[in-house]
Amino acid sequence: MDLAPPLTRLIEALRQLPGVGQKSAQRIAFHVMRASREQAQELAEAALAVKDELSFCSVCNNITDTDPCLFCTSTGRNPALVCVVEEPHNILAVEKSRQFDGLYHVLGGAIAPLQGIGPEQLKIPSLLRRLQITGGDGRPVIQEIILATDPNAEGEATALYLARLLKPLGVRVTRIGVGIPMGSEIEYADEVTMVRALEGRREL
Repeated sequence: MDLAPPLTRLIEALRQLPGVGQKSAQRIAFHVMRASREQAQELAEAALAVKDELSFCSVCNNITDTDPCLFCTSTGRNPALVCVVEEPHNILAVEKSRQFDGLYHVLGGAIAPLQGIGPEQLKIPSLLRRLQITGGDGRPVIQEIILATDPNAEGEATALYLARLLKPLGVRVTRIGVGIPMGSEIEYADEVTMVRALEGRREL
């Protein structure tokens, strides 16, 4: 059955979203078609607001509507601890554990040679700059880097690369530990699993 061009266009646009296949895209498109114009407009405006009102934190590269972000400006967090994650949504998984009170650094991906992603594509230079910041006593503010990249081939390669790069700088480098199985992704970890991973972090 040939669908009306506007509906076909919406389905094709939805198919570009991660995890949305043909059938899911069709269901969402028909739902939008049946919804009121106000609901459709609210959805469209929310999508545009994400593009117009959000940016990346100039310090940690997290998604934010203020710069620096709320994590980086919080006086209640420990600036000596920095948890390095691949993507902004990974921060949500770590925060769910309620065991981490430090700051974050978002790499913007992981080393994946087959996809043409090398260290130069990641937000590593800004992490190195953060390590140069010293406190009133002249010592570096950041004392420990926790590498919370995904426990898959790309995440492990990224963690090992960063460990080799950072350890000579005198900072303690640890890797999240047991609890998250190999091949999985941080964003799908439940609260208990994430707690165990943080508590079981190991030196690299």
